[in-house]
Amino acid sequence: MSPRLYARSRALPVTYAALLGTALAAGWSAHRLQAQPFLDHTARVPVVVLAPLVAGAAIGTGLHAHADELDRTAVRPWWPRRLAHQAVLTASAAVLLALAVPGHPEAFGAPAMVRNVLGAAGVTAAAAVALGARLSWLPLLAYFGTVYVAAPSAPGGAGAVWAWPVQPGPQGGAWAVALAAFVTGVALYAALGARPDGGRPRSRHPGGRPRGEGAPRGTGPRRRDVRAADEGTGGG
Repeated sequence: MSPRLYARSRALPVTYAALLGTALAAGWSAHRLQAQPFLDHTARVPVVVLAPLVAGAAIGTGLHAHADELDRTAVRPWWPRRLAHQAVLTASAAVLLALAVPGHPEAFGAPAMVRNVLGAAGVTAAAAVALGARLSWLPLLAYFGTVYVAAPSAPGGAGAVWAWPVQPGPQGGAWAVALAAFVTGVALYAALGARPDGGRPRSRHPGGRPRGEGAPRGTGPRRRDVRAADEGTGGG
């Protein structure tokens, strides 16, 4: 498959446009929030949570294969392409969104943004394997939304593990969970690929037809000839 055909089948131009738009909106929002006289850099928490959420959803929906039957006929294994696809998109989103929140790296700056992008990309990749690419954003939205509402106000402690998206940048526990989510999700996607739409099982054989399955019984040319001959004999 040519690079242009691969990019079109995975909607890469649309995904990159969504990532760029998310980064521009995040930069504008972070600047407006921090420019308020009664707010400081901690006001960027919504940006650090919502921007990776949108970026992760864009990356996850871009994992959809528009020609799944064609992909299954490929001679070369697909896992290197899936791995490179996920790694390049995640790195692009991390760089773009890190530039959107300059300054204050010790709090809610670039490190927290990069951490959340990695974790969000891993969650959507795992969800694409389980639910399909088009629904991969649902678990991420539910989790980030719950954490944003129910997270404790003080950073650290147990909250650094289960509420890692709203933790400041230097929290080691939050980084460990985000990296584990990223590695696990990307490994699952690279090995298995996104679940086909409609719940169709993944085929392990080229062409999408299980080995040994041919044309339906009674419809082949030989059987039609034999049936015609039998009918002619019976009519005589």
